[in-house]
Amino acid sequence: MARAHIEDSDASARLSDGTIARVVPSRFAGGFELDVDGTPQSHVDLDDPTHLHFEYVARMGAVIDRLRMPGAPVTAIHLGGGALTLPRYVEQTRPGSRQQVIELEQPIIDLVREHLPLPRGAQIRVRIGDARDVAGRLPAGLRGTADLVVSDVFAGAQTPAHLTTVEYYRIVASLLAPEGVLLVNVADGAGLAFARRQVATIRAVLPEVIVLAEVQTLKGRRFGNLVIAASAAPLPTEWLPRLMAAGPHPAKVAQGTELDDFVRGSAPATDADATASPKPASSVFER
Repeated sequence: MARAHIEDSDASARLSDGTIARVVPSRFAGGFELDVDGTPQSHVDLDDPTHLHFEYVARMGAVIDRLRMPGAPVTAIHLGGGALTLPRYVEQTRPGSRQQVIELEQPIIDLVREHLPLPRGAQIRVRIGDARDVAGRLPAGLRGTADLVVSDVFAGAQTPAHLTTVEYYRIVASLLAPEGVLLVNVADGAGLAFARRQVATIRAVLPEVIVLAEVQTLKGRRFGNLVIAASAAPLPTEWLPRLMAAGPHPAKVAQGTELDDFVRGSAPATDADATASPKPASSVFER
């Protein structure tokens, strides 16, 4: 079992924009967190990689558990690396999976590898660069083969605008196998204008979409994370009660006519008019 290598307060690295990334012990859940400029980016439990502390990551894990046969290896591409929480989860629950991670910041990967080492033998390859640029240049052998693509890219507390558009999601969709699933983490607050537009944007590329979130978040009553799951193929209806039961609770899965109502009046985002996700108040991260 891997062990964290954190001897003092120097588990940090300066990123290309001048902000500081730190690996710190989690005060609330055991394990460790990757913090960038005061924003918690990832939680990792080296003793139990299946422990997904952040609610939205647990919802992603619930979808991943439904892919193919339980425990069967998958091909996965992760846009946004952080502390490699979901790649570790896939490695633990689906041994033998082939995984690619795209992360903008080499210092983050170096920091994580030094202080939160990956399991020996894990087939997790990391590529450094902008998620959209590198995804568009992945080897031809990966295109159309991914059972899973995860888009969870943040610069600080916001998703950059160029990673929210129809053009971006077309690149991402080209990586998916015919029944492959895209998972997108969207952070938004009151009114959910950004999230509604993201659902409309993804539906313009991949027709089958569901949204998973905490009930009050999906109602737009508080800032939070929504997970969008999308595919070119119908998402199996038997997933839904299992996703609801998996939580975290109170859970909500929106689909069909409910999503039609959710996106009504929202135009898909394009490279010409996209905006970054809204920046949350600092109080969101106070626990």
